[in-house]
Amino acid sequence: MSAESSEPIEQAEPTSRLKPLRIWPPILLLIGMAVLRYLPLMLEDGPPMLWMSAAFGPALCSIAILLWWLIASRAAWYERLTGFVVLIAALVITVATVDKSMIGPGTLTVTLPMGFAGFALATIVCAQLLSFRRTVIALLVAIAGFGYSTLLRSAGMWGDFGMTLSWRWTPTNEEKLLAQPGAAAPAQNVVAELQAALANPTWPGFRGPNRDARQHGPKIDSDWSANPPELLWKSFVGPGWSSFVIAGDYLFTQEQRGPNEAIVCYAADTGKEIWKQEIESRIEDPLGGPGPRATPTLADGGLYAMGSTGYLMRLDAATGEVVWKQDLRELAECETPMWGFSASPLVVDSLVICYSGAPGDKGLLALDAATGEIRWSAPSGTKSYSSPQFATVAGEPLILMLTDLGLDLIDPATGKVRLNFEWVYEGYRAVQPEVIDDDTILIPTGLGQGTHAIRINKSGDELTAEELWTSRNMKPDFNDMVVHKGHAYGFDVAIFSSIDLATGDRNWKGGRYGKGQVLLLADSDLLLVISEEGEAILLKADPEELVELAKLPALEGKTWNHPVVVSDRLYVRNSQEAACYRLPLVQEVAAQAAP
Repeated sequence: MSAESSEPIEQAEPTSRLKPLRIWPPILLLIGMAVLRYLPLMLEDGPPMLWMSAAFGPALCSIAILLWWLIASRAAWYERLTGFVVLIAALVITVATVDKSMIGPGTLTVTLPMGFAGFALATIVCAQLLSFRRTVIALLVAIAGFGYSTLLRSAGMWGDFGMTLSWRWTPTNEEKLLAQPGAAAPAQNVVAELQAALANPTWPGFRGPNRDARQHGPKIDSDWSANPPELLWKSFVGPGWSSFVIAGDYLFTQEQRGPNEAIVCYAADTGKEIWKQEIESRIEDPLGGPGPRATPTLADGGLYAMGSTGYLMRLDAATGEVVWKQDLRELAECETPMWGFSASPLVVDSLVICYSGAPGDKGLLALDAATGEIRWSAPSGTKSYSSPQFATVAGEPLILMLTDLGLDLIDPATGKVRLNFEWVYEGYRAVQPEVIDDDTILIPTGLGQGTHAIRINKSGDELTAEELWTSRNMKPDFNDMVVHKGHAYGFDVAIFSSIDLATGDRNWKGGRYGKGQVLLLADSDLLLVISEEGEAILLKADPEELVELAKLPALEGKTWNHPVVVSDRLYVRNSQEAACYRLPLVQEVAAQAAP
């Protein structure tokens, strides 16, 4: 054979060992990645595992892409080995260099899918290229996909498991807040004003005086097109999911400020800081982000605050000075929950009642309000982000505590468990029970489970529970409902809905406001919804149909905090800013229209 005839054979020999790549598996996996991420968001109902697929599905598909490359891609063995080693090395280097907020959920929902989706797309495009260059191209695209994560910072996840992302070098609102000068000690006249206001706080605790998100006051005018709310102030606040409590012209809340959690007093008319008290504490929760979860409680001149890592404090609400401080982890011999201590403290008579979730008989603790010493403890479930709640049920004053095991009814004076209604839930409960007509209680439960109605009966000294109905037409996650004139209004997963309290049957469903919160303006027959995106939506409390009356872009950013309305003032906050709006009143509008 001549040299001329042998040359083409020698040139083709390396190429002959390579085959076109098998591309149908990565095509299916890319489609599966998109379906698992976005399909749960399109469905109005479904089991919790379906929703969890939005968070974990793309990561599982990423692992499957790597297995396809190793086992079924038709790539040469040296391509497979090179690809595997470089992909793993690139992933390890990326995770080691990303901002710490991107580790965990950021790895699962951004880093893995971006890198492996880029690798799969490049192999599909280059499948017919019979050269090692196809592997090099795919790896370069994958490295670029992984590397994108190193440019980002996360502030946690939204209710649909989407990430709250920003550029890594962009200053956060928390950093901007820390750069501002702090307030000086409050002047004597301010202290005197605070002390007077604290004698009768207007909104003393989480979701109001009865923890039922029910506001009473002058009627709100619902025509916001003709009479829009007036923005009085807007300012930065530190991260956290606390709401406001209010006494007179002063607001109190909790927030994160660098390495410290802060309890802060603000002027209600200006938003200016009056005083703050800080304690070194910071939870790094990749889902919810940093910051306190609980709302402080005002009682007898004291401000009681629960921190995300377990501290419980009583402050002098007029000055911010610490009266006493306890560490719940030491008192109850427990660990910080996955998403931090979230139960707002409850003050009943001379006791501060708080939930620890500790095993044994220290799940619920009552501390002396004056000294912080333990007065009694009671067993409770170990997984709950709900808060203890006081109510009169069947004529008896009781503490209601909703946990993974069900509903506990406890004597506030002694800690004796009067009744445990068992309704076990494998996930977490993060909502409040609703008491109706003294003897009926709604027990809301997490994704996929629904809401249970029970009637409490008292015979002699015994309490018993009668099951009335279970409805899957109202399935709140961490979004509390309200009740009004025989109907409940709240979030069925992420869609606003209404059910009949007599039967649990659905009245209507249709408001798409994400994982927001709702406040009942009882005297106005209105519902004020704060959407997850910070929009204030005014609804008619109508069981016949969803009636949207007005909308207002109140805040920017993810908003899970409960809104507060006192008189004509709306106070809202989220993990980056707070604002106050003056709402139009019916009587004011009528007076302006009169000749």
